[in-house]
Amino acid sequence: MELYSFRIIVEPEENGGYHGFAPLLRGVHVYGESLEEVKQNLKEAIKCHIQGLAKDNELIPQEEEALEMIQSFSAKELAISRA
Repeated sequence: MELYSFRIIVEPEENGGYHGFAPLLRGVHVYGESLEEVKQNLKEAIKCHIQGLAKDNELIPQEEEALEMIQSFSAKELAISRA
């Protein structure tokens, strides 16, 4: 059985809820009121997207060895001052 894995990112929304997306799958963005809801919505959106690619005989993208990092900067490094 072939296994497909996709990296997902979930971010809190300013006014509540969560935005989730799969960077490798262009256009797959969802919203959910809770983490569980956004994860379920992502699962459904990814499934639908991949099924559409397969139906159109398009290549299903695969996550390569992705490196994800967070880069932090101090206000001094960015030459910004806070009032």
